[in-house]
Amino acid sequence: MDATLGDLRDVPLFDAHTHTGFNDPDGMKASVEELTEMLDTVNSRAVFFTMHEPDGYREANDRVLAEADRSGGRLVPFCRVDPHADAPGEARRALDAGARGIKLHPRAEQFTLDHPQVGELFEISEERGVPILVHAGRGIPALGKHVVQHAERHPGANVILAHAGICDLAWIWRRALELPNLFFDTSWWNPADLITLFALVPPGQILYGSDAPYGRPVLSVTLCVRSAIQAGVGDEQLRYVLGGQLERLLAGEPAEDLGPPPGVPVIESDLLLERVASSLVFAMGGAFAGIEQLAGEAIALARLACEVGDEAEESEVCRSVLAALEVMEMLGGTSELRRGRPALAGVLLALCIARTPNAPLPAPPKPADVAERTA
Repeated sequence: MDATLGDLRDVPLFDAHTHTGFNDPDGMKASVEELTEMLDTVNSRAVFFTMHEPDGYREANDRVLAEADRSGGRLVPFCRVDPHADAPGEARRALDAGARGIKLHPRAEQFTLDHPQVGELFEISEERGVPILVHAGRGIPALGKHVVQHAERHPGANVILAHAGICDLAWIWRRALELPNLFFDTSWWNPADLITLFALVPPGQILYGSDAPYGRPVLSVTLCVRSAIQAGVGDEQLRYVLGGQLERLLAGEPAEDLGPPPGVPVIESDLLLERVASSLVFAMGGAFAGIEQLAGEAIALARLACEVGDEAEESEVCRSVLAALEVMEMLGGTSELRRGRPALAGVLLALCIARTPNAPLPAPPKPADVAERTA
C-alpha cells in the first residue's frame, strides 16, 4: 500500500462503506471491534451501517448508533431501512437519534427503486441534508433509471451508488456528468470496473469505500488508488476521493468540483499484461464459486503468462504479480481461495497490479524469474 500511496500517505482516509452485524444470512459477521481493527491497518475513519437483519432494522440501527457513540466520532452511523416495513418512519426515527445517512439494499430486501417509499426516502434525504447510499452491485436488475429520476426530482439529495454502480455503469456515467448529486463508492474488487469509473465519472463524484468486512481496507485503498492513477486522476483529486469529499457531504456542504473525468471510453491496454489479468479474473471467478481446481488452473496460467522475458517492458510488472501470488501461497494457497480468506487478497492484488501498470509498483521481497522458459 505504501508504494501505491506515495505522496498521499498523509491523507486522512474516510471510508464510505463498512458494516457491523451478526445475523446476515450470508454468514458474514463483524463486531465493531473487528471493524475498528480493520480500519486501524490504514488509520481510517468510516461510515458504517448494519448488515442484513431478516427480523427488521430498529434494534440493529440502535446498536449501530450506540457503537458510533462509543467510537468518539471515528465511526459515522447510517441507518438501514426496508421499504416493506415503514422505511420512512424508521429513517426519521434513526436520524432524530443521530444517524447521518440512509442505507438501502434492494437485493437483500427484494425491492426496486420505484417503490413508493423510496421516493419518500429521497424527500427525507433532501430535507435533512443526509446522503442515501444504495447497493448497486451484483445480484440485482438495473436500477439506474429510477436513481436518475430520484436525483433529478430531489437535487438536494446526494445519492451514492455502492460498488462502483456496476449494475448500470455501462451508461449511467453519462448522466453523472449532468447530475452533481450522483456519487459512486469504490467498494468493488474488479480493477476493470474501477478504472472505467475513474476514467468516465468526474473525480468529485467518487468516494473511497472498502465494503469491510467483505473487503479489507488495506487492499481496498490499494485498488482504489492504483485504478485512479491508471485512469489519470491526479493526487489533489485523489485527496478528495479518499476522504475529503465525504467529509463535505456529511457536513452538509456542497461537493467540491474537481473538474471533468480524465479518461475516454477506450484506454490503451498492454496485451501481454491483459493475458495475465484475464487469467486472474478467471481465478477470482473460480474462487467465488468455490471451485478450487478451476482457480488453481487459472492461477497457473497467469504465472505462465508472466514469463515475458527479463528484457520485456512488462517484466517488472510481472515480477510484482508473481510476488503477490507468492503471498497467496504463504496464506494457504488455492485451498484457501474463498470469500473472506486472506489468500484471496493475494490473487486480487496480483490482478490489480497487472491491470494498473502505470501506478507505482510494490517492491518484490525477492526477484522473481520471468524468463524461465526463455532463459
